Amino acid sequence: MTGSLALVLHAHLPFVRHPEHEFFHEENWLFEAISESYVPLLQMMQRLLRRGIRFQITLSVSPTLCAMLSDPLLRERYLRHLDRLGGLLERECDRNQADKRLFALSQFYRNFFAETRRTFAEEWNCDLLGVFRQLRGTGAVEIAASAATHAILPILQQSPGAAHAQIAIGCDQFRETFGGEPSGFWLPECAYSTGISQLLQAENIRWFIVDAHALEQGLPPARRGSFAPCFTKAGPAAFARNVHASRQVWSADQGYPGDSAYRDFYRDVGFDLSPEELAPFPKGSFTGIKYHRVTGRDAPMKEIYDHTAAEETARKHAGHFVARCIAELESVQAVEWNPILIVPFDAELFGHWWFEGPRFLEHVILAAANSKLPLTTPTEFLEENPTQQVTEPAASSWGDRGFLHVWLDEKCGWIYPHLFTANTRMGTLAKSRSRKATPDDERVLRQLARELLLAQSSDWAFLIRNATAKNYATKRVSDHLSRFAKLADQFERRKVDRDFLAQCEAQDNLFPNLDWRHYA
Repeated sequence: MTGSLALVLHAHLPFVRHPEHEFFHEENWLFEAISESYVPLLQMMQRLLRRGIRFQITLSVSPTLCAMLSDPLLRERYLRHLDRLGGLLERECDRNQADKRLFALSQFYRNFFAETRRTFAEEWNCDLLGVFRQLRGTGAVEIAASAATHAILPILQQSPGAAHAQIAIGCDQFRETFGGEPSGFWLPECAYSTGISQLLQAENIRWFIVDAHALEQGLPPARRGSFAPCFTKAGPAAFARNVHASRQVWSADQGYPGDSAYRDFYRDVGFDLSPEELAPFPKGSFTGIKYHRVTGRDAPMKEIYDHTAAEETARKHAGHFVARCIAELESVQAVEWNPILIVPFDAELFGHWWFEGPRFLEHVILAAANSKLPLTTPTEFLEENPTQQVTEPAASSWGDRGFLHVWLDEKCGWIYPHLFTANTRMGTLAKSRSRKATPDDERVLRQLARELLLAQSSDWAFLIRNATAKNYATKRVSDHLSRFAKLADQFERRKVDRDFLAQCEAQDNLFPNLDWRHYA
C-alpha cells in the first residue's frame, strides 16, 4: 500500500536521586516506570525479534533517564524495592485465599514482579541501557537524542546560549551513551520556535517532531499537512504528529485506555490496605498492585480486574488502530508521493498509565505486518523520500492549548527570571575560563552547569502548575539555584569550599564528562 506508519516513543523522567535519605518517595517514579513500562516494552521488542517479526520503532531516551538507569545506587534501590514488593505480595496471596479472583490476581502480580526482577537482574545484569543498545544494533529500533534535562527550549531561547547548551549537552550524552551520531532529536514537549532548527543543525540533526499545527500554520503552510515532513530553511526536517491517530491512543476519554475492561491506574492497594498490612510501604503510596478495572463512570463501584479479558481487548483495539491508520493514509489519495503517519507518545503511557499498553503495541506491530502496513522511522523515510517542501514551522507545543501555557502559568512563571539570571552568570564564568582552566576550575564549572541544567527541567514547572508534587518540585528548583549561587559566589572569590563542592557532586552526579564550554 501507499504510505507508512512511524511509531515514536519518548522515554523520560526527571532526575530524582537522593543518596542522603535511606528511602525517598519520589524515587519510586523511576522504579514504577522500570517495572511497568521499560522492562515490558523491551521484553516485547525482544519477543518480536525472536519470532522473526520485522518491525521498526523510534525511541528517545532522555539524558536524565539514562543517568538514572546507569546509576549503581538507583539500581540497587530498585532491586530492594522489588524485594519489598515481593514480600507484600506473599502476604497478599495469603490474605486473599478466600476470594478466588483476588487470589488469582495476587498470584499474577507476584509472578509479574518476580519475572521482572529475574529479567532485570539475571538476564540483563541490571543494565537496561545495554538492552537499548542491543536493540538499536538490530536495526529494529532507532534511538533519538533529546535535550539535556528536558527543558522547554522556546522559553530558554530568551536567555542567550541556554537552549544551545541544552541541545549540545544532550547530543554529547547521546554519543557517550549510545555511540555514533544522533539522526533525530526529541524536542521536549514538542515545543518549537524560530531559531531552534539552526541549533539542531549545528549538531547535525536531521529531523525532529512537532505538533500538527506547527506545520499547518507554518510559513508557508505545509501543503500535505501532517502526512509529510517539511524541511526547515536551516536544514533539519520537521515531522508533524497525526492528531487523529494519536488521540485514539492517549486520550483517556476518547481513546482506548478509558475502556472499562482495562486496569484502573488510581485504585491501588496502597490506598486500600491498612498501614500494618502495607508495611514497609507507607499508606497512600502506589505499589503497582491494583485489583480493579476502569469499569465506567456510571458504575456504583469498581469491578474486579480480569487480565485475560483486558489483553483480548488490547488485541481488538490494536486491530482497530491499524485499520484507522490505513484509512487515514488512504484518505490522502497521494499521487506520486508517499504519505507518513507520525504517532508519538510518552513511553510511560504504555504499561505505567495504561497497563495493557505494551501488549497493545505488540498487537499493533503484528496487525501492521498482517495488513501489509509498513512501519518506518523518520530517518528511513527521509532516505527514501529526500524531496520535501521547505517551510518555517509555527511556534507550538503538544501541551494544553498548543503552545507554552502549561509552563508559563502564573503558578510557575516565577521560575524563569531566576533561570535567566543564573544562565547569564554561567556564561560569564565559562567565558572567563574558556582559554585557560585549571583542573579545579573544570570541576567547579561542571558542577555549576549541572545545577543550572537541573533547575531548567520542564518537569518542575509542570508539577507545580498541576499541583501533583508542588512542594517537591518547588524545592528542587530552589535547591539547584541555591547551590548554583553559592558555588558561583565561591568561585568568583576564588575560595571554593571543597566539602560543599563534593557534597553537590555526590547529590547531583549526572553527566560526569559534561562539557561546560558549551556555555562559553
